[in-house]
Amino acid sequence: MTNVPPTGLGPSELSDLAVGCAVLAGGGGGDPRVGLLMALHAVSETGPVPLVQLEDLDPEGLVLPSGMIGAPTVMVEKIPNGAESKVIRSALEARLGKPVVAMMCLEMGGINGVLPIAWAANAGLPIVDGDLMGRAFPEVQMCTPHLHGISAWPCAIADERLQVITYETRDNVWLERLARNTVSTLGGCACSSLYPMTAAEAAVPTIRGTVTTAISVGSAIRTAPEDPFDSLGEIIPLARLLTGKVTAVERRTEGGFVRGSAVIEGTGVDGGRSLTIEFQNENLVALENGEAIATVPDIITLLDSHTAQGIVTEHIRYGQRVVVAVFPAPEQWTSEAGLAVVGPRVFGYDVDYQPVHGTS
Repeated sequence: MTNVPPTGLGPSELSDLAVGCAVLAGGGGGDPRVGLLMALHAVSETGPVPLVQLEDLDPEGLVLPSGMIGAPTVMVEKIPNGAESKVIRSALEARLGKPVVAMMCLEMGGINGVLPIAWAANAGLPIVDGDLMGRAFPEVQMCTPHLHGISAWPCAIADERLQVITYETRDNVWLERLARNTVSTLGGCACSSLYPMTAAEAAVPTIRGTVTTAISVGSAIRTAPEDPFDSLGEIIPLARLLTGKVTAVERRTEGGFVRGSAVIEGTGVDGGRSLTIEFQNENLVALENGEAIATVPDIITLLDSHTAQGIVTEHIRYGQRVVVAVFPAPEQWTSEAGLAVVGPRVFGYDVDYQPVHGTS
């Protein structure tokens, strides 16, 4: 599914990564364009960021999974400082007494699949070819280390003023509650590092090769000789639920999330059909005639019907021509333990998860 990973992330890799992250995010993770601009600026000053495997690192050195936390709609205007990784790194090194040897994307989606590259460049660190979600999810405990009983704390949160707050909580769900309240106070979004682990500890929960996969997705779309959907489908399995036009969008920011829904009316061969997509930062469920035809943890993404590029939830607009596509969830999330954390019932939908035909 992936090409040979690049040894370093420079401008061309970053541009493809941003496109891939928007496709794989399931609508969440924030607008990758801000992260891309920051990453491009950072590597123009430092050179390409080394892309490494966990086995390349000192097994006792710290790896910091990092990303933005909060409402993606806020991230459109409230952009990071760029130096947050330095103060987060200093705080966690002092707390844990170990040197940080690499950064990792917390999730492979939206801004959070690209911005950590800027942070790694600014901190003089490599980035790990992997992440803790394989897509984007809205809450702190929705990361693979949680499935293995690994604590998300000590956690560090920094805002654009470089104010740093560290947490040690009784469990990961409590960290989600407390961190979400903090982020709301800080203006709706902030930078964070969660689940600090040694490279040896990170070997078990990390979803491997996701940075490379996202770059391959972006490259396939950019270089597609004809239909970009055909090229995309050669990289990752894809099921098309409906091709149509966005006819209604309802979106609100509350409690540190963006929540809402979008209605897509079918066109062409899908004329007469209609899907409603409901989201909490990420697209959670696709409903047809009130029945769920796709749910988390599968990756439900709106793709531009001409370019196959992903549309994050804060950029869904009336009149957009889209393909509602579904990509398979990482296998960690389709296990019994995974579904207990990110399955449709967790988000209040009284349905069982069923993989969409064609995505597995």
